[in-house]
Amino acid sequence: MKKVVVGLSGGVDSSVAAYLLKEQGYDVIGLFMKNWHDDTVTISEECPWLEDSNDALIVAEKLGIPFQTVDLSGEYKERIVDYMFHEYEMGRTPNPDVLCNREIKFDVFMKIAMQLGADYVATGHYCRKGIIKNEDGTETFQLLAGKDGNKDQSYFLCQLSQEQLSKTLFPIGELQKPEVREIAAKMNLITADKKDSQGLCFIGKVRLPDFLQQKLKPKKGIIVEIPSTHPFYTREVAGFNTMEDKLYFSSEKPMYTVSEGKKVGEHQGAHYFTKGQRKGLDVGGTKEPLFVIDTDVEENVIYAGQGKSHPGLYRNTLFVSAEEIHWVRPDLALKIGESLTLKARIRYRQVLEEAIIVRVSNGLYVDFVEPQSAITEGQFVAWYMEDELLGSGVIS
Repeated sequence: MKKVVVGLSGGVDSSVAAYLLKEQGYDVIGLFMKNWHDDTVTISEECPWLEDSNDALIVAEKLGIPFQTVDLSGEYKERIVDYMFHEYEMGRTPNPDVLCNREIKFDVFMKIAMQLGADYVATGHYCRKGIIKNEDGTETFQLLAGKDGNKDQSYFLCQLSQEQLSKTLFPIGELQKPEVREIAAKMNLITADKKDSQGLCFIGKVRLPDFLQQKLKPKKGIIVEIPSTHPFYTREVAGFNTMEDKLYFSSEKPMYTVSEGKKVGEHQGAHYFTKGQRKGLDVGGTKEPLFVIDTDVEENVIYAGQGKSHPGLYRNTLFVSAEEIHWVRPDLALKIGESLTLKARIRYRQVLEEAIIVRVSNGLYVDFVEPQSAITEGQFVAWYMEDELLGSGVIS
């Protein structure tokens, strides 16, 4: 019997994952990760860790599997929270869920599981693992999208390595969400009807501005509306000597100045806002709602544009610097000068979009066929071939 440590989060997905593994004959241990202590920034009714750990314990007892809680809040603060604060301070928008998977669940947590003698770690993620048998007897592991298109969570795992995938199981990847709830109900699991948690990975439902304000002090600044006729949007597309020149041109983002627009309001800190954001600007009197098209944390200015179709929100091309490129499938990594036609997404739940990726000496361009809304520095772009996630990178 192979031993599997399941990350029991107190939700329905991980509960059913544990049940299925037990049914398949694995020796299962349930482990709950406590990643946060500070109750002042969680909305306690929504998702307190205490309630979750109790639910996880009740599920473990019902399934007859050993259970324990591990406190990872030190590592979580250092690797996720401090990183988030730093990124927001620099005017970028990090993705804590992707980082939590890379740094906590499939690193710190996995090491603890291996110390307990586990062969595998399992989670309740909606994704699948494929195994390719190579001629030399080795195996290559694939990260595949979950069968439930509405719940596919492969994007959140876009930074996993071959080593991590080799020791991971995704028991519910072949199922649809309603089927998972059905199994939980049939087994009388307490989590069967529990709402999915929304919020930072394992912190619960957090008021993000409150959370950021602990470290990043409010700082009054102005909101400047940029007209849709800004000259950058109608730049002349000159003849390019190389494909790389063309991609560089296409990936450039406009640099706005206060004098190019008009002041329409004030804010409490440019570092609290992110591209594409509409809520929280609190500016009335415009024909269409205002969206953030850029932030300048140095000058503490927010640049906004009217309406969803403002040209300042759209770009076709983004860049990932060389040190931020990650291949889940290193055997398929592009060499400098090579390109690949595939599909990509720049946020979770976004429909996969047609794109070409081009490897250049200092990084990689992702060139989308259709313009993308709110390409945001600090977020992850992930690229796919059919339903396999091949690699990802931080948008620079």
